[in-house]
This record gives sequence, structure tokens and C-alpha cells, in this order.
Amino acid sequence: MIARNNTEIKGLRTIGRIVRKVLDELENAVAVGISTAELDELAGQILESEKARSAPKLAYDFPGFTCISVNDEAAHGIPGPRRLKNGDLVNIDVSAEKNGFWADSGRSIPVGDVTVDARDLCRATRNALWAGIRAVKAGQPINVIGKEVERTAIEEGYEIINGLVGHGVGRHIHEPPEVHNLFMPNHTDLLADGQVITIEPFLTSGRGDYKKANDGWTLKTIDGALCAQYEHTLIVTAQGPIVLT
Repeated sequence: MIARNNTEIKGLRTIGRIVRKVLDELENAVAVGISTAELDELAGQILESEKARSAPKLAYDFPGFTCISVNDEAAHGIPGPRRLKNGDLVNIDVSAEKNGFWADSGRSIPVGDVTVDARDLCRATRNALWAGIRAVKAGQPINVIGKEVERTAIEEGYEIINGLVGHGVGRHIHEPPEVHNLFMPNHTDLLADGQVITIEPFLTSGRGDYKKANDGWTLKTIDGALCAQYEHTLIVTAQGPIVLT
């Protein structure tokens, strides 16, 4: 989507605020013993109160209001009876729609007392996300985002999970272009003023490959290594990004 006027920007800000609210409330609710289904039900209640709709349900008939992935699950985890344990790392990805506008955000949340390695992985992934965000400016080639994300991951000593990428958003949950977390020399299309995209690095201490679980949805690291993801939706401008989530 290209946001072309204040009405569209206002609509995007509204859904961005709602997505952020859901994530904040769910992070506050994360605790040892809570089930991922209970977290997801809370998300559904908040979305309903805001008159917004779950994007994964709306677009893909996903079996949850949100995607909740634990430890070696990188993305698209299905909420269910699994109860969080002390030391888990849980990723919550929230995307939603209201009045025809869509936004997407995610974060990895430590449960109780996690290892130093898990906290370092989270810090490095947040740093990679913000390195990518800082590279955003209308007129820049889109591959500057991946260049900065990859540079940060390498400096921090982690692998990027190849094939899991950010994307365009705004009028649907997944729109062109793909926003890679690796430097792609041939991806030289220029970022446009008003363009709406997500940036979402996935970092791991393992090999950087993934596989699909038997449930047909959940994506897991190929070697069982821990994974972290952080994501924001933003609008590209000539002065830099407007972060919506």
C-alpha cells in the first residue's frame, strides 16, 4: 500500500495502535503456567472491544486470533493447551484489520527466569530490527534494510533464518514487496514515499534454516535451536519511517 493522504495515514495509525495494545496486554499477561490458548483468547477479546478483526483468521482461516510460537518455533505457532514454563521464550505475532486497514507486529517475550543466551538473542534481534528501521527512507533501495539487519546479526554473532521475511501491508496482511533480512544485491527497487511495510528479523543461535511442523502451520528451526523475532509496521517517508506499531 502507498498511503497517499491524511485519511489513510489516520486509518493506519488506528490499526497500528490496536495491534500495539494487544501485544502490550498479552506481554503483561505472559507468566509461568498460562496457556497459549488463554493468551490468544485475551487477544480476541481486545480485538472485539476495538471493533477490529484478526488478520490471520480473516485472510487465512488460521486457527487462532494470533500466532504464538515457543522456543524453537519461529513463526505461525497455533495457540492451544500448552502452558508456558519457566525459562521459555514465547513469540507473539499480532496482525489485525479495521476499516480496511491492516497492521502487523510481533515480539519475543521471556517467561520467568530465562538463560543469558535467550536474553542476548532477544537483545540482538531487537537491535537488528531497529538497524533495519533506521535505514528506511524514501528513495533508498529496499535492500538497504536487509543489509543493515544482516550486518547487525553478524556483529551480534547470530544467524538469520533465511526465507522468513517482512512484507508490504496496509490493505491486506501480505502485499508486495518482500522485505528481506539479508542483503539481496538484485533487490534495488526504491522505497516510495508513503509505502507501508513490515520489517521482521528472525535470529537464531543455530543454523538459520527452518521446517514446517506436522500441524501444517508452525515453522520450527531445523536444528531445534532457539529463535527470536521482533516486527513493526511502518510508513516510509522522505524524512524516515513512521513506526505505526
